[in-house]
Amino acid sequence: MAKQNSINLMQFQTIFSSEEACHNHLYQMKWSDGFKCPRCGHSQAYKIKTRKSPLYECVDCKHQTTVTAGTIFEKTRTDLRIWFLAIFLVAHDKRGSSATFLSNQLGICYQTAWTMLHKIRKAMGERDTNYTLAGIVELDDAYFGSPTKGGKRGRGTEQTQVIVGLSLNSIGQPLYIKMEIIPDLRGTTISDFAQRTIEEGSVISSDKYRSYNVLTADPKYEHKPKIFNPKEDSEHLKWLHTIISNAKAFVAGTYHGLGAKHLQAYLNEFCYRFNRRMFKGELFNRLVKACVSVSTITYPELVG
Repeated sequence: MAKQNSINLMQFQTIFSSEEACHNHLYQMKWSDGFKCPRCGHSQAYKIKTRKSPLYECVDCKHQTTVTAGTIFEKTRTDLRIWFLAIFLVAHDKRGSSATFLSNQLGICYQTAWTMLHKIRKAMGERDTNYTLAGIVELDDAYFGSPTKGGKRGRGTEQTQVIVGLSLNSIGQPLYIKMEIIPDLRGTTISDFAQRTIEEGSVISSDKYRSYNVLTADPKYEHKPKIFNPKEDSEHLKWLHTIISNAKAFVAGTYHGLGAKHLQAYLNEFCYRFNRRMFKGELFNRLVKACVSVSTITYPELVG
């Protein structure tokens, strides 16, 4: 990944003021070790200039490709310069950027801004699937949506249930988080989440809700369930609940509440940004790298 020092918005706009500059940077992000044909893997290509984006024709198999093929930018009609500015804004604003804000700032229509944001969130979500939680892991569920009766695990048609895992370091400070919409809180659901996201040998801390007993029976983990009572033990699941509250504020403050259909995408955005909070000078490049590493999604697919 190309190294980039922390820059402000004015410096960013100077560096990426042209399509050519954006194209060249995207090339470095996609083919940091040199061109590689997506069909045969050959390392040499002819550059064929077109009106907007150059084609690269493999010397060996003659397959033609572009820097945007196989990325979230594929077949986009929007200039890379606008894409780069959108990514910069999303990467650096911890509150999140709404489609309305992006539309106004970039001078593009709402639908284009909305679609771009969801493509970026797709890249964020897929990038984070490469990583797992390890060590000490706090685990609990939460509801996102309008409040309903019935307590913490009361059901409501306007609420979406989410399972949340947070890894801690050796002195109990938060490291990485994962959030995933779930259909229920049965033992099989909890076990599936743990198998996919928590490394073997981890110590899992939870409350004593009966479904979490599935973890006690799993020899891959050390499960430490405890009755959740913040008055008697303020440290139990403290960081997890603090971050859940921040996630709810993020959703409510920037997006004014969300239904279940797209909630996972916004949770992915929150987790991605939280998990990279220590890499302030690298946020833009890391997000561009994520965007060139996953395939695109279209507006009809998003609204279908």
